[in-house]
Amino acid sequence: MMFKTIWFRLMHRYSGVSKQRSVVRLSSSAAEGAVAPPADCSVTAEQAVRLWARHFTLHGISEPLLSSQYIISHVLGEKTLERVSRKRLRDTLTDREIERVWKLCSKRLTRMPVQYVIEEWDFRDLTLKMKRPVFIPRPETEELVSLVLEDLQLIQGESHRTDLRGLEVGCGSGAISLSLLRSIPQLRVFALDQSQTAVCLTTENANRLGLQDRLDVHHLDVIKDADAILSKCDLVDFIVSNPPYLLSQDMKTLQTEIFRFEDHAALDGGLDGLSVIRSILGLGSKLLKKRGRIYLEVAPCHPPVIQQLIEDMMPGLLYLETHCDLTNRPRFCILQKKGEND
Repeated sequence: MMFKTIWFRLMHRYSGVSKQRSVVRLSSSAAEGAVAPPADCSVTAEQAVRLWARHFTLHGISEPLLSSQYIISHVLGEKTLERVSRKRLRDTLTDREIERVWKLCSKRLTRMPVQYVIEEWDFRDLTLKMKRPVFIPRPETEELVSLVLEDLQLIQGESHRTDLRGLEVGCGSGAISLSLLRSIPQLRVFALDQSQTAVCLTTENANRLGLQDRLDVHHLDVIKDADAILSKCDLVDFIVSNPPYLLSQDMKTLQTEIFRFEDHAALDGGLDGLSVIRSILGLGSKLLKKRGRIYLEVAPCHPPVIQQLIEDMMPGLLYLETHCDLTNRPRFCILQKKGEND
């Protein structure tokens, strides 16, 4: 057990005079980073935000102010600090609120990502439960969902289809599948992940959102369980995936928050970053309906490699196009199974 004593001057907001300097004794465990809340010390939400932002900065925590704001907003029952009333920010926190703030902020001190600390995160119009080490959905993946939705809505408009079927490889928290299901009532999705924890989390999020009836989730590995997937999954109109695409040699360069807490199997794509992607392409040639599409989120170096791979080894597939993300990096690949006249 390590003990650290940090001095902060806490200002009394209502009398306008400085309170006596208080000692905030932080007792932290190397394993869990447990930090004891201050004893006999009143503190407002505003003061707690500044106090923890300084403490995070002192300990080299990334985005110290945002981390403090997100955690304290969560304790106050809001998504962001901007949604908390000015009066509430200036009110003294209750003993229970102080205890929760100190407990959650102490987890952030261990470099645990905020999403795991508060155990939820927003993805598009959904609030999803988060649980370590399940991969945390990124903003780029919201762009991937938008691309898929644009195509599916176009397909529906042209064909007047009353049913659509999709396959997601590597569902994680369920962010992609659940976003698609929420937007398209006619859609059913078969989702799989190599992690049982991820399968359970996707199922839990589906139940919370009332989308479980149109989602079929399985604990399957796309590389090892290809035959089982083919036997369980019907033909689909599309396959979507944000697969592991980092090169194994780049794993050591990840931020501590990612390397220490997120599932490495959801990140490490092998020597060339394409091990899972190759298996997805193989599934696509067998499970996609004619002119069905594959949507992939990949590393910026991968689109030309995947295009060449399709031309050389996947005669049943066409490489349609590459889309850039909001930072103008080539990030998304769209492929299509050939039709009878292609």
